[in-house]
Amino acid sequence: MAEHTRDSGDRYQRETKYSRESIGRDYLDRDRMPEPFKEYPDARRVIKLSPPQHEGGMGLWQALFERRSQRGFNNSPLTLNELSQLLFATQGVTAQTGGYLLRAAPSAGALYPIESYLIVNRVETLSPGLYHFNVLRNSMELLGKEHAASALCRAALGQIMIIEGAAVFIWTAVIARSKWKYGERAYRYIYMDAGHIGENLYLAAVALNLGCCTIGAFFDDEVNEIIGVDGVKETAVYMGVVGRCD
Repeated sequence: MAEHTRDSGDRYQRETKYSRESIGRDYLDRDRMPEPFKEYPDARRVIKLSPPQHEGGMGLWQALFERRSQRGFNNSPLTLNELSQLLFATQGVTAQTGGYLLRAAPSAGALYPIESYLIVNRVETLSPGLYHFNVLRNSMELLGKEHAASALCRAALGQIMIIEGAAVFIWTAVIARSKWKYGERAYRYIYMDAGHIGENLYLAAVALNLGCCTIGAFFDDEVNEIIGVDGVKETAVYMGVVGRCD
């Protein structure tokens, strides 16, 4: 594993800057645009999710006022409808315009580099295991039945809420989707996108009377191995735990 240099953060900031001299007007090759969606055709099982609910529930301003990071969860499961609503809030499709499927969270250039994986611990009607959220088909794809929460907990510096929570969201970035248009600047946008998604998860959890806490501290390579991505073309960038609180 390569050694980290002391100025790597400074170099990142410098090398992803825009200036009037450096910003390009390059032609975007549409024929080489990366696929905007990821699917697992060999998934062990596909679970169709319910359409999102647009009415009722807590108001936005109340949700903002009540939002806190909650790290203590009880053993009560989520319902599949609750999980479906959380997934919609983070990356659900809300409109179609100009050939793009717009989503509940914003993305630079409407390129949506973030993919969602879930480790399900306790959700009614779902087997524990590793899932992928298929945005295009509004479904969950079961990738593995093995209970991965313990391994993920170790990879996240022993944060026990990963085991105690009902479900863990793991967000990865497919780098090429953003880099195709923005070059090195894409890395800034990728983390902005992940932040938008994380905040949407917080607010949706509050509106559903659930607890939520996002996670940025983890061993990247270990998380990538757990979910089966290469850590180069696609890599874990952020996580979030949701469950019921006492």
